Amino acid sequence: MDFLGQAYCTLGEIVGSLGSRLEKPLGGIPGKKCGTIIVKAEELSNCRESVMMQFCGNKLDKKDFFGKSDPFLVFYRSNEDGTFTICHKTEVVKNTLNPVWQAFKIPVRALCNGDYDRTIKVEVYDWDRDGSHDFIGEFSTSYRELSRGQSQFNVYEVINPKKKGKKKKYLNSGTASPLCFLLHPLVTLLSFLVDIEVTFLDYIKGGQVTDSYFLTQINFTVAIDFTASNGECSGHLWDGWEILKCNPAQPTSLHYMNPYQLNAYAMALKAVGEIIQDYDSDKMFPALGFGAKLPPDGRVSHEFALNGNPQNPYCNGIDGVMEAYYQSLKSVQLYGPTNFSPVINHVARYAASVKDGSQYFVLLIITDGVISDMAQTKESIVNASCLPMSIIIVGVGPAEFDAMVELDGDEVRISSRGRYAERDIVQFVPFRDYIDRTGNHILSMARLAKDVLAEIPDQFLSYMRTRGIKPSPAPPPYTPPGHPLQTQI
Repeated sequence: MDFLGQAYCTLGEIVGSLGSRLEKPLGGIPGKKCGTIIVKAEELSNCRESVMMQFCGNKLDKKDFFGKSDPFLVFYRSNEDGTFTICHKTEVVKNTLNPVWQAFKIPVRALCNGDYDRTIKVEVYDWDRDGSHDFIGEFSTSYRELSRGQSQFNVYEVINPKKKGKKKKYLNSGTASPLCFLLHPLVTLLSFLVDIEVTFLDYIKGGQVTDSYFLTQINFTVAIDFTASNGECSGHLWDGWEILKCNPAQPTSLHYMNPYQLNAYAMALKAVGEIIQDYDSDKMFPALGFGAKLPPDGRVSHEFALNGNPQNPYCNGIDGVMEAYYQSLKSVQLYGPTNFSPVINHVARYAASVKDGSQYFVLLIITDGVISDMAQTKESIVNASCLPMSIIIVGVGPAEFDAMVELDGDEVRISSRGRYAERDIVQFVPFRDYIDRTGNHILSMARLAKDVLAEIPDQFLSYMRTRGIKPSPAPPPYTPPGHPLQTQI
């Protein structure tokens, strides 16, 4: 792709412009005029429908000298100012005048912004390798017309206005229909199926859980890195790893307990936890640590309860987790190595036991980013990708986080021993990107929490969709005792 230029603006600039139409010059290439860009805004309707459609064509115009045509469709939504915006392109069907395009799904908001009578324009092109696609013709319809499905109402003549103006005997350039089995030249609609898009809130929104109605419960688990790489330490080699002894009482430690402000671990925990705890019904959170020596015998553990009770590692709310974290700092010794896989497997065991959509598990790992068991962690993530589970990793400190970015899998899907993760379940953010230079910790923590939790709804929905789990209907509205339920006739 060639860089053509860039422009910056805010949403407020666009909406506040005359007719919600903003025109700005493009820059970014020194000494060159890059042209202008026009951005338009239109408020979206609260329409949650999506539609699956399929079209076919008959006897379209022949455009290729040595063949037939390579036709594809371009769909346009009409805007409030009478202009049109591309909202979908079909695939190209090679060397045919009677194409059958694959079914495609599109949100009704994108197609017509929920206005069933708004014009939808469809153009038919013959694909050319150099990008100068040949125009075959066009037709117009609306969502209301399309919703009639496969019928005589959804067989469209493909008209080329230029040809029609020049040739008196010109009829059309073919036909299109939603999937057509017609023999005359048209575009036909073959199928039209409407689906309601469900959201994250549909699964978790309020109401009392009863035998008839269940809500998905969000289970939040915290895992904190207590390894020696979190501060100024002295050390020795053990089994190939440099094992360090660190003192969290030192100001250079990322775990330093400053009496006047939260350390990086506590800030990240509080920012993310205070938001996600609202989706956890009982507010009881398992809180784990890894990479420390535990009293009284100095045993190294990669999966220990912060409250000191391995049989019941639950803490009451985020305040309870914070208190257990501070108590652990006073009793354990920061050590190593840094192994993620034990805490991931810990949560995965619980997630594997509940796959019916009634529960979803979120693991928050706060770490300085130095990882010792990369291969085992990758395998644990690949195994967990088929479970109702997401992993949030917040990196604190100045280290390079290349390994954490790799685990995130946004650019390259994570794999282990030839197996790829079924879906992306990891979200990584570096804490240092959210430190407000003006000292406004409230604002910076709000930004951190927003970005950390940004992918959770989509990860949640991807699990539910792939398993065919739909949200239960909402429970009936609450009626106080002694007040009969009023029904409108």
